[in-house]
Amino acid sequence: MEIAVQAADFDVGAEISALTAADPEAGAVASFVGLVRGGKVRAMTLEHYTAMTEAALADIVTAAKKRWKLRAVRVIHRVGCLLPGERIVFVGVASAHRGDAFAACEFIMDYLKTQAPFWKKEETAEGARWVDARETDDLAARRWRDGEED
Repeated sequence: MEIAVQAADFDVGAEISALTAADPEAGAVASFVGLVRGGKVRAMTLEHYTAMTEAALADIVTAAKKRWKLRAVRVIHRVGCLLPGERIVFVGVASAHRGDAFAACEFIMDYLKTQAPFWKKEETAEGARWVDARETDDLAARRWRDGEED
């Protein structure tokens, strides 16, 4: 399975190993792991609508596969209540060459932040608030559409 939306944590090493386990042609793996930032945040709750979220993630992976020569892709996004330091997201990409792996991993993460329908609520000492999309995330995704990164 290329994508998973789950409450359970994941094993980063196992996920990276699985990307190339049966593929001797894979020559590169790039990965990203996102964590809940601490500081003022005591907890983050992530909500989603299963069918909508999984379809959006699948579309993002499909777009990456059309753009780069990829051997394997794995995206895991957690939901539920997460504490600072806990893993939220894993993006792993295997390809024959590092350039495709790096670019596709970054593309998937940039699009995930802007196109995947997750709702995030941060809990702080001042109370809870829903997190709005950030302009920096939109700018990161826009560069792929504008052709700055190929």
